[in-house]
Amino acid sequence: MRGVTLSRFQAIVGTMAAIASLVGAAFSLVQFARPSNTGELVAIVQAAGSRRSVSDATIEVLTTQNAIVATLTPDSTGQATKELREGVYIVRVSHPRYEADVRRIQVLPRQTVEIRASLRSGSSSPIQRAVNNGVNAVRKALRF
Repeated sequence: MRGVTLSRFQAIVGTMAAIASLVGAAFSLVQFARPSNTGELVAIVQAAGSRRSVSDATIEVLTTQNAIVATLTPDSTGQATKELREGVYIVRVSHPRYEADVRRIQVLPRQTVEIRASLRSGSSSPIQRAVNNGVNAVRKALRF
């Protein structure tokens, strides 16, 4: 290292150490500011078979007592994210043209839970399901 004096070299190393220390402190503050009892839910919604994203689906996050915590809508890629407190949740993905997909998840602090919902053709409407069940029961009864 010609042309660099020892005192200049020490100044450069000291400055770099100070910058590294400040970056580390800033990162610690960011981690400290984020609540430690939360994790993240990532839901990816696709049509079964084709794997096309279903961006107009409804994703409901419920407590185990069926209280709604959040309602999400996927983006154009079929993905939605939500920060949640640590705990057990029920995730219900629905769409009028598809059968609903219901899952039970556990959110852990500072971790990401990813679910991939593959929606099958059919209706998630309770009325439509009741009609279909009734029609299928009549068909089955008539076949003996």
